[in-house]
Amino acid sequence: MKILAIGLNVFREAIRDRVLLNLLFFALALLAGAGVLSTLTVGERTKIIVDLSLAAMNIVGAMMAIFLGISLVSKEIDRRTIYNILSKPVRRYEFLLGKYLGLAITLGVNMALMALMAGAIFPLMGEPLPAGLWLPVGMIYLEVLVVVAGSLLFSTFTTTTLSAVFAVAVYFMGHLSAPLMRIVKTSAGAARALGLALYYLLPNFDNFNYKPYAFRPETIPDGMVAASLGYGVLYIAFVLSLAIFVFQRREFK
Repeated sequence: MKILAIGLNVFREAIRDRVLLNLLFFALALLAGAGVLSTLTVGERTKIIVDLSLAAMNIVGAMMAIFLGISLVSKEIDRRTIYNILSKPVRRYEFLLGKYLGLAITLGVNMALMALMAGAIFPLMGEPLPAGLWLPVGMIYLEVLVVVAGSLLFSTFTTTTLSAVFAVAVYFMGHLSAPLMRIVKTSAGAARALGLALYYLLPNFDNFNYKPYAFRPETIPDGMVAASLGYGVLYIAFVLSLAIFVFQRREFK
């Protein structure tokens, strides 16, 4: 119940956050751009709308996850409200999990709204709604939840600025897993060991890329969705466990 109470409080605060509103307007602009560009292109209008809409949701979702996630703990420390919170019968892991839950709910609501906006573009443009559109949207949300967990971890042991730098770096490197593995295969010695360590420690966001299946969901290999879900859940659990471990040992002065 404490985790849920903290989560709902985070949700209410996030809804009032002006950064969140700005990002939502940004999402609207990108989604509107998808419709405009599709009218200027001959053929494959539906594909253009899908690609741009999913890209908008991915970018905006990641921005929300990073810039709201890194402030979950640091904001409480800067305001010195962390002392009041931890002086109450609230354990540190409950505090962190509640923060994560609240932002997960917030991002879920906003992802759903963006998905509805994207879905509304198709009938407005006179195009059929792709049968497999919602699976890529769900996987983007899972990717965003991974980004939130990482942002929360960084916020437990460093400043807001460094947390943002680390989170953005991890986000981009998570989308470069395939090139990283190609480099690893051509390396040797310490460089190969370092490359392998980065490959397995950093999130592999290619596991959540279902954009190619938006039009033909029946071509998804058997077990692929379950593997992606399992990877996402296990990675989030690992990162949150690490965040709790670090936060439990942090001293506040």
